[in-house]
Amino acid sequence: MNRRDCIAGAALALFAGVCSSASPATTPSRAPLILVLGDSLSAEYGLARGTGWVALLEKQLSTEKIPAKVVNASVSGDTTSGGRSRLAALLKQHQPTHVILELGANDALRGLPLKNTQDNLAWMTEQAQKSGAKVVLVGMQVPPNYGSKYTQQFAEVFPAVAKQYGTALVPFLLKGVADDADPTRLFQSDRIHPNALAQPTLLANVWPVLKPLLKG
Repeated sequence: MNRRDCIAGAALALFAGVCSSASPATTPSRAPLILVLGDSLSAEYGLARGTGWVALLEKQLSTEKIPAKVVNASVSGDTTSGGRSRLAALLKQHQPTHVILELGANDALRGLPLKNTQDNLAWMTEQAQKSGAKVVLVGMQVPPNYGSKYTQQFAEVFPAVAKQYGTALVPFLLKGVADDADPTRLFQSDRIHPNALAQPTLLANVWPVLKPLLKG
């Protein structure tokens, strides 16, 4: 087509793109959305609003100029079964790009079968991955007074699921808190829930695992 023909056919070119040199519009990539599905350790139990590790994560993202949104869907007292029952609706509603699974501690406190805990974590990990999200599995441990066998088997649940699905793993959320030389200073009066002083340490355990996934 010569130049005169192109000019004469300008009206048609607007629709057919015959003479247009512009490239097709591209859909901008969506900013990351991080869904945190956890229990009281992530739900700011006993803490002032905005002082828990999830709130500190939002501040960390802002400081590092990472345009990610955080949705904290954590519920105090929740178990892996509870998280499993809520996950599908949360995935549909928020369509997260990243999911942080921080559940399991209450399973142990209630003496629930470890197989159920592992199956629930595996199911949630699989469903999150199928939705297109990258998963960070947050590991937990229980005190030795639960018995050495149970303590070991419970701790092994998290890396087993992470290995099965090739997902990122935080080995132990309370590292540097529960094993502090004087752990009582980092816990609330119930000796179960970390206090405000401990929250930056919790974030420090999660952030190095999560950050590479946000930039990958």
